Amino acid sequence: MPADARIDDETAGFIQGAVSIIAATRNAEHRPALVRAQGCRVDPGGAGLTVLVVADQATELLDDIRDNRRVAVVFTRPSTHRSVQVKGEDARIVAASAQDLALAAGYRDAMVAELALIGVPEARVRALLAGVGELVAIAFSPTSAFVQTPGPDAGRVLEMPR
Repeated sequence: MPADARIDDETAGFIQGAVSIIAATRNAEHRPALVRAQGCRVDPGGAGLTVLVVADQATELLDDIRDNRRVAVVFTRPSTHRSVQVKGEDARIVAASAQDLALAAGYRDAMVAELALIGVPEARVRALLAGVGELVAIAFSPTSAFVQTPGPDAGRVLEMPR
């Protein structure tokens, strides 16, 4: 994906919706670190993404981002298994805003509704997403994106508009 690539409107709608979000990176020895995120926002025009994580749950991931600035984030809708992966090479950690805190609360409510479609009780979802501690934001520009939905299309590069 070229440096001026953008997330298209359809993909932006998907990744900002009721999707499971896992952010991952690796250290200098290529050992992975990952954490469940608490929401995503796409900048107007699709040139940047921000995912929210609980700092205490993401210590290793945040250290790796400070070290190498690489991140991969997978977004999966549980009721359909549709999955998209977005990667970036300029990730940075920024303070979560009041808007981000509201986004995380709305995200948790949306996931309650989404997981109810497949029979997961609300209390279990709220426990899974109970982010106790400070939320921080990981902001990055997309450098590549892929279909990760299981099946014959898995791994296909998503073409991004300029």
